[in-house]
Amino acid sequence: MQSNVSRHPTTSSGRRAEGAAGVTQSGRGPTARGHGSVRGRVALVTGASAGIGEACARRLAADGARVVLWARRLDRLHSLAGTIDPGWAGRNSSGAASEGSPVAGVASVDVRDRAAVFAEARRLADQGTIPDIVVNNAGLAAGLAPVAEGDPDNWDRMIDTNVKGLLFVMRAFLPHMLRRGSGHIINIGSIAGRQVYPDGNVYCASKFAVRAITEGASQETLGTGVRVSAVNPGLAETEFSIVRFAGDSQRASSVYDGIRALSGDDVADVVAYVAAAPPHVNVADVLVLPSAQAGAHHVYREPGE
Repeated sequence: MQSNVSRHPTTSSGRRAEGAAGVTQSGRGPTARGHGSVRGRVALVTGASAGIGEACARRLAADGARVVLWARRLDRLHSLAGTIDPGWAGRNSSGAASEGSPVAGVASVDVRDRAAVFAEARRLADQGTIPDIVVNNAGLAAGLAPVAEGDPDNWDRMIDTNVKGLLFVMRAFLPHMLRRGSGHIINIGSIAGRQVYPDGNVYCASKFAVRAITEGASQETLGTGVRVSAVNPGLAETEFSIVRFAGDSQRASSVYDGIRALSGDDVADVVAYVAAAPPHVNVADVLVLPSAQAGAHHVYREPGE
């Protein structure tokens, strides 16, 4: 099997020739505004209404990106937009971008709905707001049970959101990025995509799929100026366990007993680093754990907690 992939003309030094997919001989594309920075770039975050997604939106906006916020809960998105841009509520109720705002758009999008994802992506394209960065964060766990006792409806929710939803978002934006010759997809995976834990079967399978999709897309976009990366958190205390246990807050909080878990902000710090890497660098795969965790099966809990 040939391991070298070349899709663009090169110079005698081996560098890509000027004009190949918008990349100069230095390897830096003209759309890479602010080398090593997200300032001035458009970053779309899915699942932005809470947890890791909300933290990523806040952090990227604080770093100078213009953010597009997608999630199902529109009221939360507008509240978030108002904290990022205090003038948002007074100027805007439609979700459309306002000139000069760090919020480039807000939309209620369920990533499981392929038609809705594609329609909203077309709307952004029509207004010239194709993202430079997509943080593909929307995801969930539903239930914790052996396969023999699992709820097929929960399986559908996880596969439709974590796998198909992630694919729909990538399919909606990757063609635009490839035509432009630049862009960055950052998929939010999980340690569950590396190590399976008891009763996590289908959730773990969905995150193994995220890893495979990310690696495959990274190979497919090699040499195009488009980067595909994954950030994989361990134990993170967000709404994740509350959703998994159908609102049982006591059971959800017990997951984090005796440990200082990651916060959404901790994960957002890593995402921001990945997003801000200079164009010739792809931080392809990151595993981020709380210091009290060494794997899916190894967690140190403080005695007496």
